[in-house]
Amino acid sequence: AAVRSRPGRVWRWRNLLVSFAHSVLAGLWALFSLWHSPELLSDIQDGYSISGHLLVCFSSGYFIHDSLDIIFNHQSRSSWEYLVHHAMAISAFVSLIITGRFLVAAMLLLLVEVSNIFLTVRMLLKMSNVPSPALYEANKYINLVMYFAFRLAPQAYLTWYFLRYVEVQGQGAFLTANLLLLDAMILMYFSRLLRSDFFPSLRKGSAGRDVDGEKFLID
Repeated sequence: AAVRSRPGRVWRWRNLLVSFAHSVLAGLWALFSLWHSPELLSDIQDGYSISGHLLVCFSSGYFIHDSLDIIFNHQSRSSWEYLVHHAMAISAFVSLIITGRFLVAAMLLLLVEVSNIFLTVRMLLKMSNVPSPALYEANKYINLVMYFAFRLAPQAYLTWYFLRYVEVQGQGAFLTANLLLLDAMILMYFSRLLRSDFFPSLRKGSAGRDVDGEKFLID
């Protein structure tokens, strides 16, 4: 009822549910694949598994679908950051699918979907105006822990690995540039999350702002 009361929220709600489904499937898939074949972690550049390859294909399909959903529903302006992120992910993943290299790096990056499960739940709870603040509070702290464990830690490790061991030429240079841009985006989103959930007094210019059509974490 809270969603249907504001027309702009209907698309966002549906879109977030699809995102939630992808996060559950891709996050658990990445965890299982790395747990089932831990030897892959010893060869991030050339390690290969059919499961990992299919996972990257599956997530590429989701990013393409989500990009088209944003564009066709005229949400490009309010969700432009997602389009930039998806363009980076699609281009990088397509190169991995074609060459079969750096698939393990993609699997590590897709661990972020475990964190996205709780981040998406956070946004759904805010949109639905759930009357129980305890549920939001519990998810807030779980989300923070998952952000560190499955988003910041894998990203930091891969950044260190690429800068130290990967040749900055060809595909390696392209993926390193993508990774560094993603670092900047992740740190920006992390600062937004901290301001919104833990330091609300630091928020600027958000009072009274209508964000029904916006997909990103801005409130």
